[in-house]
Amino acid sequence: MGSRNTTNQASSQSSGRGDEQVNDQGRGSSTPSSERTLDERAGADTPPPQLNSSTDSDLATILAYLLRSGQMRVIESANARANALSSSDEESDTEFGLAPTSEARIPSDYKPDKSLINVNDIKPLLSYQCGETYNKRRRNVSQMVQKREIGGYGRGNFHGNYSMGDRALMQRAYLPNVMTPVAKYMDKAFCGVYSLNGDTFLTACQDQKLRLYDTKDGHFNLMKSIRARDVGWSVLDTAFSPDGQHVIYSSWSDYIHICNLYGDQETHLALDIVPEERRFCIFTLTFSHDSNEILAGANDGCIYVYDREVNQRILKIDGHEDDLGCVRYADITSQIFYSAGDDGLCKVWDRRTLSESDPKPVGVFAGHSDGITYIDSKGDARYLITNCKDQSIKLWDLRKFSNPQAQEATRRAVSKQSWDYRWMQVPKSTLRTSSLPLDSSVFTYRGHCILHTLIRCHFSPAYTTGQRYVCTGCASGAVVVYDVLTGEVVTKLKGHRACVRDVSWHPYKPELISTSWDGVIGKWTYCGYTAMNSDNDRDPSMRSEVDDGIDSLRQSQRLKQRVMHL
Repeated sequence: MGSRNTTNQASSQSSGRGDEQVNDQGRGSSTPSSERTLDERAGADTPPPQLNSSTDSDLATILAYLLRSGQMRVIESANARANALSSSDEESDTEFGLAPTSEARIPSDYKPDKSLINVNDIKPLLSYQCGETYNKRRRNVSQMVQKREIGGYGRGNFHGNYSMGDRALMQRAYLPNVMTPVAKYMDKAFCGVYSLNGDTFLTACQDQKLRLYDTKDGHFNLMKSIRARDVGWSVLDTAFSPDGQHVIYSSWSDYIHICNLYGDQETHLALDIVPEERRFCIFTLTFSHDSNEILAGANDGCIYVYDREVNQRILKIDGHEDDLGCVRYADITSQIFYSAGDDGLCKVWDRRTLSESDPKPVGVFAGHSDGITYIDSKGDARYLITNCKDQSIKLWDLRKFSNPQAQEATRRAVSKQSWDYRWMQVPKSTLRTSSLPLDSSVFTYRGHCILHTLIRCHFSPAYTTGQRYVCTGCASGAVVVYDVLTGEVVTKLKGHRACVRDVSWHPYKPELISTSWDGVIGKWTYCGYTAMNSDNDRDPSMRSEVDDGIDSLRQSQRLKQRVMHL
């Protein structure tokens, strides 16, 4: 998605039609890489604006873009390299052309405003889901394990099993902290998502391939590789059907493509959206809960609904004034859904009242000062989060919509933005931490960086964490995890050499997958007893008796004393 202030759109976007020849490198185009246009080699979901080199300033702009996107690098002489003080790691990153962007520069004295979240219902709700309200005297992990083993563990538990709150309480001490690469591609990876049951994982890469991995045994075993069709630039979004039988994907194309995952006969169908725009791209898509409808959002600002039973588009809603970057259902009923885009507004729609002739949302959230890159719902049709180019994530309550004055304030703030997030650094004015007038969000999270592409954010899973955290990718090459109630950065997972675009937390295991533009799919798990989660740094309520001299294992006081006397 490009900046709304860009007046000259690129005109040479490759359509990637199915009749194109596939060359030896696997590209869906017969054009040599050296002859590709600047747009086709750009580093974002939307190609960069067309550049004119007729003046020195234009030339400087082109050079800055090429350097930042990694398409050009400065080569030092032997003497200069010998005198350089940079480390070998930094040199390798530069040569690779994907050195991470500097981290978000948040003022050191910044403190998030907790006044609204402290009185909102989400605080007691998450406290209960995380076991804090009924587990006050049973926070020692060793004691919790012991009580479970003897079968007398806690109220409301049957057969000695942990409740959701118990699991979340224990998991807080064992958040993922070590990355193991499970896949490595030669091109930028754009999407990575678990299926609803966590048994399969789907990735989409700029090499125009979808790869499906079997993750049942904890390993990533390649099950299937699908050659994407009709791809312009890259596959930009993917989604599993709720039954896990199909996947859909989108790109710079008039079509949504759907593929089956199982069965003897493979199907790969193109679903025509019938757009009116010549240069058309579906940035976002998702299945309804019954898998019968596909909800999508595109660069023309419209919301599309495709009915799989009648095999045609049944609705086109003019929803936003600019590119539409994300659509998401509020819960499994698939009646309420959200949409957001480059106009900075997040809108709430009721599927039962949608009308092409009178497209009115049931409510609007306003408070961001730039385009929104992603939406994630908590799944309860009440709370949602939005990731934004103003370098923040906001938490919203469905019962508290924004008034027209707040919406106008957002429109004014967005219209004043004059930078392009795809290849420019974040301007200082964007890093301001003060809220817009009449901002109706419940809480704001800052500490990550949104550049280059539509970076995604998600609530952590309910089963293992009680949805206590928000995780997001970052242009610095890190995964940032926030505490929902405090806004603090619980951990910043660093291991990639380029922008992390997507993050997917396993629904039932303490594992997190990061998808990065360095081509690496990283699996994050907890490993060992590190300084990051030591007794001094970890939540005091989660501390266990730890014997530093016995292989750094958490043990009960009685077991510790027994070992000491051996």
